[in-house]
Amino acid sequence: MMDTPFIYDRFVTGKNFVGRRTECSALKNLLGNRENVCIYEPPKTGKKSVVQQVLFSMRISGARFTVAQADLFNVRTVGQFLQKFGSAVIRATASTPDEYSGIIGEMLEGTHFVFDQEKFSLKDVVISIDGEPDMNDIRKLTELPRRIAESRDIVFFIIFDEFSSLLNLGETEYEGIFRALYETVRSTAKTESWQVSHIFMGSKVNAMKHIFEKRRYFYREVEHLPLHKIDARELTDHIVRGFLTWGKVIEQDLAAGAVNLFDSNIWYLNHFFSICDSLSKGYMNEGILMDALEILISIHRHRFMSMTDDLSVHQLSLLKAVLDGEARFSSADVIEKYRLNSSANVRRVKDALTKKEIITFDEKEEPVILDPLYKYWLEKYYLI
Repeated sequence: MMDTPFIYDRFVTGKNFVGRRTECSALKNLLGNRENVCIYEPPKTGKKSVVQQVLFSMRISGARFTVAQADLFNVRTVGQFLQKFGSAVIRATASTPDEYSGIIGEMLEGTHFVFDQEKFSLKDVVISIDGEPDMNDIRKLTELPRRIAESRDIVFFIIFDEFSSLLNLGETEYEGIFRALYETVRSTAKTESWQVSHIFMGSKVNAMKHIFEKRRYFYREVEHLPLHKIDARELTDHIVRGFLTWGKVIEQDLAAGAVNLFDSNIWYLNHFFSICDSLSKGYMNEGILMDALEILISIHRHRFMSMTDDLSVHQLSLLKAVLDGEARFSSADVIEKYRLNSSANVRRVKDALTKKEIITFDEKEEPVILDPLYKYWLEKYYLI
C-alpha cells in the first residue's frame, strides 16, 4: 500500500494511536492488577489497537510479561479451539521443538495432545467415543498458562480474538469450554501466585453480550472495558495534522463533518482520508471528499447488499423506524406506521436484527445501528 498518514490496514501504536487515554489507563491498571478483561465493540473500532497500545506502554515503562494470542474467528470444533489456544500458549514460551515437546510431556500428560513438529503447533485432539469433548483435555489446557507462569515465574497475558466464535459450536461444547475457563480464572485469582490475565475480545457485540451479560458465564471474574467514542476534536486534529505532515491542507469544518458522518469510527475515517489523500496533491475540497465517499461506498456496496438481501420486510421496516429516530417499537402508533403487525412480532424482529449484528441496544435500551457507513447507505441509497 502507498505511504499515507492514515493507517487502516493494521492496528496502530505509538505516534499513530489516537485518543482513548481513559480506556488505556483503565486497561493498564486492570492488567497491572492481574484482572481479566472483556472488550466488545463493532468491527474496526480500535479494540486491538487499544490492547496493543497498552502493552506497548507497559513495555516502555519496564514491565515484563509474555503474551499469547489466539484468533478464534474460524473455529468450528472443540479440537480447533484447543489446537489454536494451546499452540499460541506454548509457542509464546517455547522457542525450540524440544521445549515444545517438553511442555506437552510435562504439563499436558494424560491428554490427547501431540506435537506437530512440521507446523510447530499442537495437532488436533481426539474427541471421546461418545462424541462429547474430552473435558480432561479442556481442563488441562485452560490451566496451562497458569502452570507455565508459575513454573517460569512469568506474567502471562492470554488474548482471545473473536471469542464469541465459540458460540458456533454446539451448546454442550461451548459451555464446557466456558466452564473450564471460568474455573481456571476463578481459581487463579485466589492464589498468591496470580500471574495470568485473560483478555476476551470480540466484534460481534450482541454475541459477546450474550456470553458476558445475559448468560454471565464469567460472572464477577471478568471486567468489561467499554470503548467510548474518540473525542471528535482529537479526531479532527488527527486528520488535519495527518495532511499537514504530507504538505496538504484540509479545512477544520470538512474534517469535522467527516468525523460526524462516520460517527467517530477511526477505521472508516482513516480509510476514507487515505482515499482523499490519493485523489489530491494539495488542497482537500468538498468535491474530493464526495468523490472519496463514493469510492468508499462502492467498496462496501456488495457487502451492504448481501446484509440487506437477507432481511425480511418487517426487519427493513424496523430499520426504517430506527433511522427515523423511533425507540418505542411496541407502541401502537409505531406498529401501525411501520406495519409491524404486533408487539410479539416486534420482539421477533428485534431479536433477528440483533442476532445478525445489525443493531444493538445501548444502556438506555435505545437502538443503535452498529455500522455507521451501512447506516448512511441505508438512508441515502436503499430506504429512500
